[in-house]
Amino acid sequence: MADHIPLHPVPRSTQRRAAYYTSVPAAQRHNSRYQVEDESSYLDEMPLMMSEEGFENDESDYHTLPRARVSHRKRGLEWFICGGWKFLCASCCDWLINICRRKKELKARTVWLGCPEKCEEKYPRNAIKNQKYNFFTFIPGVLYEQFKFFLNLYFLVVSCSQFVPALKIGYLYTYWAPLNQRIPSDMVFLRTSEKTGSCFIRTDQLDGETDWKLKVAVSCTQRLPALGDLFSISAYVYAQKPQLDIHSFEGTFTREDSDPTVHESLSIENTLWASTVVASGTVIGVVIYTGKETRSVMNTSNPKNKVGLLDLELNQLTKALFLALVALSIVMVTLQGFVGPWYRNLFRFLLLFSYIIPISLRVNLDMGKAAYGWMIMKDDNIPGTVVRTSTIPEELGRLVYLLTDKTGTLTQNEMIFKRLHLGTVSYGTDTMDEIQNHIINSYSQMHSQSSGNSTSSTPSRKVQSSAPKVRKTVSSRIHEAVKAIALCHNVTPVYESHAGVNGETEYAEVDQNFSDENRTYQASSPDEVALVQWTESVGLTLVNRDLTSMQLKSPGGQILTYYILQVFPFTSESKRMGIIVRDESTGEITFYMKGADVAMSTIVQYNDWLEEECGNMAREGLRTLVVAKKSLTEEQYQDFESRYNQAKLSIHDRALKVAAVVESLEREMELLCLTGVEDQLQADVRPTLEMLRNAGIKIWMLTGDKLETATCIAKSSHLVSRTQDIHIFRPVISRGEAHLELNAFRRKHDCALVISGDSLEVCLKYYEHEFVELACQCPAVVCCRCSPTQKAHIVKLLQQHTGKRTCAIGDGGNDVSMIQAADCGIGIEGKEGKQASLAADFSITQFKHIGRLLMVHGRNSYKRSAALGQFVMHRGLIISTMQAVFSSVFYFASIPLYQGFLMVGYATIYTMFPVFSLVLDQDVKPEMALLYPELYKDLTKGRSLSFKTFLIWVLISIYQGGILMYGALLLFESEFVHVVAISFTALILTELLMVALTIRTWHWLMVVAEFFSLGCYVASLAFLNEYFGIGRVSFGAFLDVAFITTVTFLWKVSAITVVSCLPLYILKYLKRKFSPPSYSKLTS
Repeated sequence: MADHIPLHPVPRSTQRRAAYYTSVPAAQRHNSRYQVEDESSYLDEMPLMMSEEGFENDESDYHTLPRARVSHRKRGLEWFICGGWKFLCASCCDWLINICRRKKELKARTVWLGCPEKCEEKYPRNAIKNQKYNFFTFIPGVLYEQFKFFLNLYFLVVSCSQFVPALKIGYLYTYWAPLNQRIPSDMVFLRTSEKTGSCFIRTDQLDGETDWKLKVAVSCTQRLPALGDLFSISAYVYAQKPQLDIHSFEGTFTREDSDPTVHESLSIENTLWASTVVASGTVIGVVIYTGKETRSVMNTSNPKNKVGLLDLELNQLTKALFLALVALSIVMVTLQGFVGPWYRNLFRFLLLFSYIIPISLRVNLDMGKAAYGWMIMKDDNIPGTVVRTSTIPEELGRLVYLLTDKTGTLTQNEMIFKRLHLGTVSYGTDTMDEIQNHIINSYSQMHSQSSGNSTSSTPSRKVQSSAPKVRKTVSSRIHEAVKAIALCHNVTPVYESHAGVNGETEYAEVDQNFSDENRTYQASSPDEVALVQWTESVGLTLVNRDLTSMQLKSPGGQILTYYILQVFPFTSESKRMGIIVRDESTGEITFYMKGADVAMSTIVQYNDWLEEECGNMAREGLRTLVVAKKSLTEEQYQDFESRYNQAKLSIHDRALKVAAVVESLEREMELLCLTGVEDQLQADVRPTLEMLRNAGIKIWMLTGDKLETATCIAKSSHLVSRTQDIHIFRPVISRGEAHLELNAFRRKHDCALVISGDSLEVCLKYYEHEFVELACQCPAVVCCRCSPTQKAHIVKLLQQHTGKRTCAIGDGGNDVSMIQAADCGIGIEGKEGKQASLAADFSITQFKHIGRLLMVHGRNSYKRSAALGQFVMHRGLIISTMQAVFSSVFYFASIPLYQGFLMVGYATIYTMFPVFSLVLDQDVKPEMALLYPELYKDLTKGRSLSFKTFLIWVLISIYQGGILMYGALLLFESEFVHVVAISFTALILTELLMVALTIRTWHWLMVVAEFFSLGCYVASLAFLNEYFGIGRVSFGAFLDVAFITTVTFLWKVSAITVVSCLPLYILKYLKRKFSPPSYSKLTS
């Protein structure tokens, strides 16, 4: 295959770089020919053909080498100014933290029961601190979070300057203004009040799962006659060193005062982790991990502080304003001639013009964000939505990539049994009654045979084992399949007591009452519950289960008892679960197993239908499980049990040894059936995904499910449109295979990509940049068999390589890392619990709500904040322009134009309400935004807030500020003492009119705000006239109240206001007429 690929020699200058990517020894390279799959040396001479134009210039073509396009870092002063100082500060802080918080090496430990004096080491106190700051880091931490924004740092300096008398230009106030008991630590479960020796716990605060988990007490301590005997025995627990994995544990329990010494292996089912809640009975345990060594604390990561793109853009504009402030101050000092203490005058000018950067900008934006969150939660069209962050609502309007989970997010996580396939015959929902008839007939025949036959079960078992194999009837095959499904699981029936006050399970009633009315099923997987519910619907009902047995009820009401000998739980590594049971009536020992087809295909006996039917069911969107069994003799089981118990007592490599013993049984198992369970789509998933795709949002589905099911859901949900092709990335395990497959994928155009997690890892290891660039060109991407870590890694890759805003949405604990890594995280409250919802920035109840959340609230939040931010900056720029004109007239003197109270009133009561009412503005009605999602594409371009729009507002501010000040000086030359009142009045009127000019859709509160602010200003003219004189109050320059009621005052103020505003109204009209925005065409 490699012989057909054009090899392009690498020039001498690139061969040095190529050596960096080559890991094969030279001797092997000389002896090879074109072994592309195994050798990496020739891959450096095989460019990824990312374009069809050829490779005339190999030196400049970035595709020649996998990472040849990595940009060079800036060095020197430019690097330091452009962010290097942040990197250096962060590095120093990390170094200091590592010095102060050197981690203690984690070790395994032995814990004696009731003998603390035997403890050889000191362990952490059982105090869990989950706060973000402590006594020492609170002040520096908070200061850093606040002053990393230039705006806040600037105003800190300005505020502190007012304590220096020589620099004081105004008043100081213008600048300064824990049901059931929660388990307290990680413990080994020793004893319970429940008769069964087990109890249920809730783990929703640990892993986000709502299903109860069954925990088992150590049998040695559970059998003790009295509770006090725990302190009289000589016993200890050996526990492995603390680790992150909450789903595994290895340890041993040893009792030394018995003969012989008792050794009992401990696993995850014998543990009670901190932060879980006991759901039934009471428990007693021995503490093994405390404080920061508990699983819950070790799995807690410091959440990153998310900053919205709009805040970053405003931060850049603030820096530009600061440069303008410094330049203007230097110009004023220069025109002054550097006379006297010019450096002091320079700083005074910096303070006089400080309103160029208004402190109210941060206040208004934060209040606006809070208002947007309130509006989102009050929207009746998306009930139950919760805003858990007040910093990034504008991000909802800037998203380019949406990364979504599948199960429980796009689907309902409500499993419905749809298909049973026996190899030669298949049963669907419309033929389930046939299965029920077969089960009824089968068990009625068995009952009649057992009642008429007095032969013991042991001889019959010998006859059966030695009898030749005969072809089974359909009825017997159905009977075996249904019985296997009813037995092979971890489901426990729970009976709620009607007399119970707290709603707890009362097992005393279970022994006598198997009524269907008050029975529910508890399991860690909804798939298993669906299977057991299906067996109940066809006549075979699970009615009771404890640690040692389970009981089934036949269609005739007969109770069938099976003793549980061993249970092998499902793990993500094995992808299967098994159980060994003994039939009470016959004594037969049977090993049942079910699992994914990829795991079971090598375990079952040869067949010619399994692979094909698994593919067929997957194409229908069904989740498949293969069910098999194996009959064991007593000798076979005893041999297995001894080897299994010995492996479970191992301290080193226990998991590997246990798996090896279990795998010795998993050979030549009899294939019984293939089941298909459907996970139904969420309501309105298809139109929602269609809307998001039309809005220009690229959707990636990241799921742990298998490739076929993920592909089918992608089609059925319309994640991939019917007209698009799908490229299924072949499994790759080496660099050569990844190279060839990427070249094959490059030739495809406008097709969706489906790739597995393993292949993704290989591609990212060798061709990270090239793969991400190709994947980003796809209209949709499906990543199957993804781990939670991979999901978060994909989010970070998109952020780093594209610089676009990402959103992650999921419903389970395995989606938390992805949600927290994304720029905007959305959690769904689903059947997998609330962990994703609690960790997210926004919580919704249904996937379809994301459409309105983005199209309506995302649009409004971004547009409103952009308008609000720029208007607040305009408000500061216009008054700074007037101050500059005023200082120029007074021979560049550094004296303030307006008194401190007027400056406070200008930013608050006189203009605050009309300006803040912009948070009620909207350019497009919600119905229109949902009907035409294409309007969302304009938001991602960031045109509402850019340097272009910023410069427009700067020019407007300079024009209006100049007109207001020069107009006041020209028209009131004879009444110069009134220039403050005249210019300030015109300024307030201009601001109120500019708010009206900016508004696109009027709200009644906007009108109220306009008139209220105007009324407050008129009242202050009458009652606070001492603040409108030139200079300080002590100079004795007061405003004549009679003057402001004259016609001369009114028409001249009106003339100045009209000249400052009328041209802008004319320009706005002309722009709307000749260059209307896209949304105005729709609304008209």
